[in-house]
Amino acid sequence: MLTYDLERRGSLARYDYLYRCIKEDILSGRLAAGEKLPSKRALARHLETAVVTVENAYAQLAAEGYLRSEEKRGYFVSSVETRPAPIRIEERDEGQQEGERTWLLDLKSGGSGTEGFPFSVWAKLMRRVLTEEGEALLRSMPHSGVPELRRAIARHLYQFRGITAAPDQIVVGAGTEYLYNLIVQLLGRDRVYGVEDPGYSKAARVYELSGARCVFLPVDGQGVAPERVETSGAQVLHISPNHQFPTGAVTPIARRQNLLHWVGAEGGRYIIEDDYDSEFRFMGRPIPTLQSIDRGERVIYMNTFSRSLAPSLRISYMVLPRPLLETYRRKLGFYSCTVPAMEQYTLARFLEEGGFESHVSRMRVFYRGRRDAVLEAIRTSPLAGRCRIRGENAGLHFLMELDTEREDGELAALAEEQGIRLSFLSAYQHSPGAAAPHTVVVNYPGADLLHLDEALERLAGLM
Repeated sequence: MLTYDLERRGSLARYDYLYRCIKEDILSGRLAAGEKLPSKRALARHLETAVVTVENAYAQLAAEGYLRSEEKRGYFVSSVETRPAPIRIEERDEGQQEGERTWLLDLKSGGSGTEGFPFSVWAKLMRRVLTEEGEALLRSMPHSGVPELRRAIARHLYQFRGITAAPDQIVVGAGTEYLYNLIVQLLGRDRVYGVEDPGYSKAARVYELSGARCVFLPVDGQGVAPERVETSGAQVLHISPNHQFPTGAVTPIARRQNLLHWVGAEGGRYIIEDDYDSEFRFMGRPIPTLQSIDRGERVIYMNTFSRSLAPSLRISYMVLPRPLLETYRRKLGFYSCTVPAMEQYTLARFLEEGGFESHVSRMRVFYRGRRDAVLEAIRTSPLAGRCRIRGENAGLHFLMELDTEREDGELAALAEEQGIRLSFLSAYQHSPGAAAPHTVVVNYPGADLLHLDEALERLAGLM
């Protein structure tokens, strides 16, 4: 019988700790391929925990391919490459997914993005959708998404982000990259797009590949400065004012008002407000959106369910200002909706019935515990006194400034040899000097707490 001390889980949820323990036993070879695991009830009794704890751990392992489920027989260990100790797997090309290597500590990955996914609730809703919607799931959908989901998103935005938007202003798409492409086609390739530096590189890459010109605007401790926007020649500004990635900067109200003055001063200007991971703020009230104070209808609001639910769900959305709706319908209304009907109807019910709100509340507690565990490990490690922490009160990453003379690339390479994957702020810059050196972007959802102390000790020895 599998035996794990769940009281040693620290701030981890019980199911997450159990999932990690079983996964480690599979990767180390202690659980052999084909070996049958105890039933959920038997293991729950043995570990003196709830059946749902084992159920969620097994479901996550099965979803990641470590276990396979056979009807009426139970769960069996899948055949995977084992390792005697955490090592780096042979490097793959860029076309393959992140996370195929095994690291002692991975501070670059944001985790699987599936932590705490509500499998049982989602499954029940999907069964209901199949029963209640029936043939409607097979028909063509409106290009902007099914009305039920757009109504649910509109209500959610009003209640939790202070945004007043009609359902017909909402466009649902398969991921933000797809929506970036729509925006370029809607606003025009002849526009100049201003993007943050350092910043989320995919937006600029999509805009440039679509034929638009980008200008890169430096980010300070308060986001992008309006005076830099004014002199840049930008006509469309893509920013994340509520929690900028990767710096974590929050744009204060005075600067937001100045940006709104800028966008309203000339026809054809727009701001794209990317509100990624805004749900995870751990202190104070959520920061109001720029769109909620925009009276000139020049802000295009964007968000996604990829981080809050699961990356593979591929449901993102944008809220278009009313003056753009007719242009959107005329130019882009021929597109088919890129999100399957089943997922749209299921998400609509999940939002309407309070499932999403409950899920985010749980995950906020979970991620806060994960963050606190990582911060405590840093404070009690040999790195203490040799680093400074910034931006830990919001989002799913924070910054760690290191006291080191080594160049970022050199330290990253040395750490890689030790099985530690680092992501430096400078890796997100377009212009040299746009980002502070020696600053690690700590994406803590992907950190392995079981090996964290050892990894931090190794990192301190490299500095």
